[in-house]
Amino acid sequence: MATFLYKLGRSAFRRRRLVALLWVALLAIAGVGAATASTATSSSFSIPGTEAQKAFDLLEERFPGGAADGATARVVFKAPEGGKMTDAGNKAEVEKAVAELKDGSDQIASVTDPYTAQAVSQDGSTAYISVAYKVNAMEVTHETREALKGTGTEAREAGLTVEIGGDALQTMPEQGVGEVIGVVVAGIVLVITFGSLVAAGLPLLTAIIGVGIGISTITALANVLDLGSTTSTLAMMIGLAVGIDYALFIVSRYRAELAEGREHEEAAGRAVGTAGSAVVFAGLTVVIALVGLAVVNIPMLTKMGFAAAGTVVIAVLIALTLIPALLGFAGRRVLGRKVRKGEAVSDKPNAGTRWARFVLRRPVTVLLAGVLGLGAIAVPAASLEMGLPDDGAKPTSTTERKAYDLLSDGFGPGFNGPLLVVVDGGKGDADRTAEVIKGLDGAAAVTPPTLNKAGDAAMITVIPEDRPSSVETEDLVHDIRDRSGDEVLVTGATAMNIDFSQKMNDALLPYLALVVGLAFLLLMLVFRSVLVPLKAALGFLLSVVAALGAVVAVFQWGWLGSLFGVEQTGPIMSMMPIFMVGVVFGLAMDYEVFLVTRMREAYVHGERPGEAIVTGFRHGARVVTAAAVIMIAVFAGFIGSSEQMVKMIGFGLAIAVFFDAFVVRMAIVPAVLALLGHKAWWLPRWLDRALPDVDVEGEKLQKELAQGPGGPDEDRELVRV
Repeated sequence: MATFLYKLGRSAFRRRRLVALLWVALLAIAGVGAATASTATSSSFSIPGTEAQKAFDLLEERFPGGAADGATARVVFKAPEGGKMTDAGNKAEVEKAVAELKDGSDQIASVTDPYTAQAVSQDGSTAYISVAYKVNAMEVTHETREALKGTGTEAREAGLTVEIGGDALQTMPEQGVGEVIGVVVAGIVLVITFGSLVAAGLPLLTAIIGVGIGISTITALANVLDLGSTTSTLAMMIGLAVGIDYALFIVSRYRAELAEGREHEEAAGRAVGTAGSAVVFAGLTVVIALVGLAVVNIPMLTKMGFAAAGTVVIAVLIALTLIPALLGFAGRRVLGRKVRKGEAVSDKPNAGTRWARFVLRRPVTVLLAGVLGLGAIAVPAASLEMGLPDDGAKPTSTTERKAYDLLSDGFGPGFNGPLLVVVDGGKGDADRTAEVIKGLDGAAAVTPPTLNKAGDAAMITVIPEDRPSSVETEDLVHDIRDRSGDEVLVTGATAMNIDFSQKMNDALLPYLALVVGLAFLLLMLVFRSVLVPLKAALGFLLSVVAALGAVVAVFQWGWLGSLFGVEQTGPIMSMMPIFMVGVVFGLAMDYEVFLVTRMREAYVHGERPGEAIVTGFRHGARVVTAAAVIMIAVFAGFIGSSEQMVKMIGFGLAIAVFFDAFVVRMAIVPAVLALLGHKAWWLPRWLDRALPDVDVEGEKLQKELAQGPGGPDEDRELVRV
């Protein structure tokens, strides 16, 4: 592989104008495709195999046109102090709002009058209008959403408090701020790392081109492949981070080759042949982790994984071709000013060398400190409670949260998460089911069954006593299912969230086994070792569990919550563990490959195990540190989001990368390798013969180049053949 990539790098360097033109053309084509494609609204959300999904399917079959999975909204009114919603003036304002909503959009399926639907609280202080839509939340148009937001303006002027909740107001968080923060920090880190604006600019430029192509392609294909507006979020986050990192490693190796006296084309070839091999395998681990999300069997998550994996593939291809092409245009400007002026660069040990030698002197101490430290941080993960955030997790300044609180105060917290029970049977079955549910703990109210036209199915609405995300509400859902028989199905947003969380739990271990197993085989191929991949996988698990512990401490327990803008604690988003495993595993293996490949390269070329560790850190620590800081900056930029879900993802990924890069890869890994010595690179002979030699460290390439009697000129001829 190293030889092929060496030729590819030199070819891209020589034909730089053609290569650059091709990538610019791809960006333009993708951009035109995105601009001319019809606007995507949402991919259809479904959770195959769950009871909540079966209930939705049954509702669509037996109650056609009912839009069972459509968006909902509640417009909540509260009378001024001393007044009641049943007062004539207040009642008139509410009826105006009902009429206004009915005429507001053709996406509305139904609007219920609170005075005929018994939606006025017992003390008369609060009332609410229920609005059902024909489409799901992400398909609600901007005009429809604005009409909903404008509801009750006259009522407010008349002195009523009016707040609006429900998923009809749900929009994708604004993108841009997090990415800009990440790019700015990345630029500063790159300038400090390289000491050259040109060298710092190349990774940023190529990462933006790669993300541009990836996101534009997703947008262009959105309607054809049923990709929702959520699909590009993960692709942008991952594509930007790995795009900068992969380019950083190639540029760094190119500068090192120039420093050893290579001419520019030769340096580009060797950089792509060696660091490029690591980029390919690091990219493969990320792709495996993202594509592996298909194991969960949730179509939306599968599409997000494949889209992000496609963006990673683009980042790898750009690093292998566009980077050497741009290096051809840059010339010596990729070097720092001192090097360009011919000033001697100090050869004293750098920080990476000093740290590696410190670890070699005290490997047991460093190992224990790292393992015990992460172990302590991981303790809160044992108390992990999972669910999906509702309006009660939103900032207190939002109208959704205010509506949530008004409903809780006026009717009880369960009104924010009603359960929809679907009975596959006639009136007698439905009545019996309603009586059973009334006798269950946790059910505050049960509405009379509503039969369909054929009389062979019924709907029952159940109001829990507790809030939607509570354990008591989850227990009620399970009790209804256990006590009511197979013909009774429970659905609704609350039940769907419970089933979604359970599906995530069930998929976690198979997903972990698949991803870690495939990556273990891949790393065994790269490092020609059994213990190095095993250590890499165990270290990753430690960092992910520690990161989950930190997420629980901040978002579930509220520790340091004010520092990160957490206004409401609650259960951890149910997709968080599997999401972190997928994303962080791929990124963690990047650092493992880049750092340990250089150690393996030094070991293969004759250095002793301890010397190889020092060599790996001397050449790789600075670059891996910069890459990790960039990755952390990109993810941390999302912590400022007003959306709790995005904030949690940003924090979780940023802290996981911090733990993995600086504690596991920079401390635990060298400590373990120091203790193992030569055994670290042990591989059974039969397995060594069975595994193909991919030559990631470039040993065969070095031999081929050394055999060329004509030096660099002879090498150039060999490449052209």
